Formats: sequence, C-alpha cells, structure tokens
Amino acid sequence: MNRINTLRAALVALLALAAIALASPAPAQSPSASPAPAASPSPTPAPAPSATPVPPPAETKSPADSPAAAQTPAPAPAAPVQTADPFGEPFTLEPKKVVMLKGTANWDSAFDALIEAFKQLTALLDKDSVKASGNPMIVYTSTDDTGFTFIAEIPVDQDVRNLGKNMSMGNSPDGKALKFVHRGSYDNMDNTYEAITNHLDDKKLEAKDTFIEEYITDPLKTAEDKLVINVYVPLK
Repeated sequence: MNRINTLRAALVALLALAAIALASPAPAQSPSASPAPAASPSPTPAPAPSATPVPPPAETKSPADSPAAAQTPAPAPAAPVQTADPFGEPFTLEPKKVVMLKGTANWDSAFDALIEAFKQLTALLDKDSVKASGNPMIVYTSTDDTGFTFIAEIPVDQDVRNLGKNMSMGNSPDGKALKFVHRGSYDNMDNTYEAITNHLDDKKLEAKDTFIEEYITDPLKTAEDKLVINVYVPLK
C-alpha cells in the first residue's frame, strides 16, 4: 500500500471512531446522588444588568493577510527541457546576399584554412564598417582524398567595396535541404558526416555534390571543442 492509501485508511478509521462517540447517549444520573438544596429567597433585589456595551470580537484575518504569508517567495520556474538537436530535419535554404572568398585546402590543415578565410573576410568588413547580418558559412564545392575547394561566406545587407583577391559578392545557396547539427571540434566532423551518410542511405535520399556548414558559434572566438555547426545537405 502506498503512502496516499495508508493516509486515507487512517483518516477513515478516525472518522468512524468520532461517529461512534457522537452516537453514544450521555450516562444517566445515579439515584443515590443527593439533590441540591433549594436556594433560600433573598430579600435584596438582584442588581440591574450593566449598561456597559460589550466590545465586538476582534477582526479575524485570513492567512493570506499575515506578513509571513505575504513575504513567502514564489516558487522558482521550472528549468526548460532541453530537446535533441535536429538530425535530418527538412529545411528550406533562403538565398542571402554574401561577401565570399574562394579557397582550397588539404585535409591536414583544413580548419586553419577556413579560419584564415573568415579572418580575411572579417577584416574586410571592419575596414568598410559593414556589419555581418548572419552567421559565417563554408560551402564545399568539391572534395577528394587529399583536400577540397570551398567558398567562405558572410551574410551582409549591403555591397562591400575594396574586395581582395578571390573575393566577390553573391548569394548563398538556396533550395530544399536536410539540416543536421554538429557539436564539438572540427576534427570530429568525420563522425557527423558518417552519420549523415548513413541517414541518407537509410532514407534512400540523393544529395547534391555540395554541402554547407553554418557556424552558429563564432569560429574566431570560440574554443574549437565548443563549436556548434549546422550542416545543410542540399537534395537533388
């Protein structure tokens, strides 16, 4: 029997005992008891009742009016429930105006090459006093066993002047895609892409020859093992 049922059984027993006590008649007076003597008449008349008014009963306050109840702190709000990151969530990419830099890199120094590209684009925006309007992105245009080609992009709301070598203005990729989330270092991206490949095989989906990484955390200021990256896989 759980605690609630135990408390209920005890309460029922107490109520039954109280009912029995109320139903029992009062004990009869013993016949051997001596009757009380009759009061002798008094020649002095009884005094008149006092005319002093009786004060009204004190006001009863509810528990909510007491200082202790008023000062009771409200309970803390419940902590939000953390949901799982999207993995293979259908997503529609909207085109954005971006300043871009084309580059190439080998896999051994991949992250350093991407960081250098973001540094060049950021320095250009700072020089022209242009603020980014979105998260930096990497668009992989081709890959092989030794390296890859890519386009580093930063969304902006206006054209940027004084573009450097391999820089240009353009639009980010658009269209139907699947969204995945990677948390951790760039070196561990292989595990994420392996899981993405397995997901595409299981769902019998065919991807285009490109994919996009959106850096939710600033890669220039965030420790590499604390990165959060959205991976978008455009579908054919």
